[in-house]
Amino acid sequence: MSAPAQTAHASAAPTPAGFSSALSASLRAEVDQVAALAARHAADYDDRAEFPVAVLDALRPRLLGLLVPTRYGGPGGSVDDLVDVTIELGRADMSTAMVFAMHCQQVAAIAGHAGPRLAAELLPEIAAGRMYLASVTTEAGKGGHLMSARAELGARDGLLEIDRFAPVVTGGLHADGYLITMRSPQARSDGEISLVFASRDQVEVTQRGSWNPLGMRASHSIALQLNGRVPEDHVIGEHGAFRRIAMNTFGPLAHLGWSAAWLGTASGALARVVSVLRGPERSRSDFSSELLLTRLSTARQRLDTVHAMVRYTAGAVRRAVEEDADLSHPRHQLLVNALKLTASEQCHRAVDDLVTALGMRHGYLKDSPTGLERALRDLRSAALNYSNDRLHLADGRLTLLDQEVRYA
Repeated sequence: MSAPAQTAHASAAPTPAGFSSALSASLRAEVDQVAALAARHAADYDDRAEFPVAVLDALRPRLLGLLVPTRYGGPGGSVDDLVDVTIELGRADMSTAMVFAMHCQQVAAIAGHAGPRLAAELLPEIAAGRMYLASVTTEAGKGGHLMSARAELGARDGLLEIDRFAPVVTGGLHADGYLITMRSPQARSDGEISLVFASRDQVEVTQRGSWNPLGMRASHSIALQLNGRVPEDHVIGEHGAFRRIAMNTFGPLAHLGWSAAWLGTASGALARVVSVLRGPERSRSDFSSELLLTRLSTARQRLDTVHAMVRYTAGAVRRAVEEDADLSHPRHQLLVNALKLTASEQCHRAVDDLVTALGMRHGYLKDSPTGLERALRDLRSAALNYSNDRLHLADGRLTLLDQEVRYA
């Protein structure tokens, strides 16, 4: 995590319900407006499996630059701000929340690791809403594994040559720039990885295949081929230094952002369920039903657990950054990974509980005002978004390295 992206706001005003951090009142109002827009169009974007362009346009003026430090024209948002905004967007539409969170992950990498020249070039553009960033880290044959790369960067005449295929790039066709992982020039192993920035006008972007998934349909996470050349100073950090970026920025922000999106989606679903049960159809609800009451209870319990983990993990990451601690230490990695595992499992189960409680009409049908059907489909992707099985294997190895069992 970059220190600039963690700068806290100073504010004496009380924090309104729904926001834990000192997000400015004007930004909170903007979040509410964007979330309302996302909610109005979510079903249509889902039906057509189309990227939410109108919502992205609404995010551009100020929210895309949330994590840009103040010296570059941004609000200097914190990890708590990122969590707050992502939860609120997730209540309306999980695809929108994931698009936003993943963009912010890229911004934090630039703010914390880019060289002075590249940071001065990119961060004001992001703050002005002119740069939506997509992440190009997947690769055929390796899945979402971050710590290896097969395609190698070329280096000739002071330029870096990009020839990169990625099977999954969220919002890639609509991005203004890309952060791309590739093997470093003349690397001796797949683990020597560089992170490179390329603007849209520096690469030829070709769509490969179509996008027709079960859920997360509006994320438009299609396969892309990227070809182009960029200046040598477009490397984020140093050649071969991506592991440090992944451990200290990409991993923590990805798992926090994703978990906030999942929590927002499940929380929005529960709120809509309660609204329906207490609304005009109240007389048709059987509040003596043990099945209904038990499922409501377990759903709320699951979400309170995830919420507590999100807030605790965000605080632990923030403290580690303030103390210049190494987030690659096993206890930090185990906490961040446990958040992802817990949130991906419990948010999906909470919505599944609600489907069971409400039955066919309001639990299963697409046109129910509860929106449970879409929430369930979207949340099914959570365990697959960097496989939980892969993460458990990594955590098993990390546990063996933490003999004292100390907690972050």
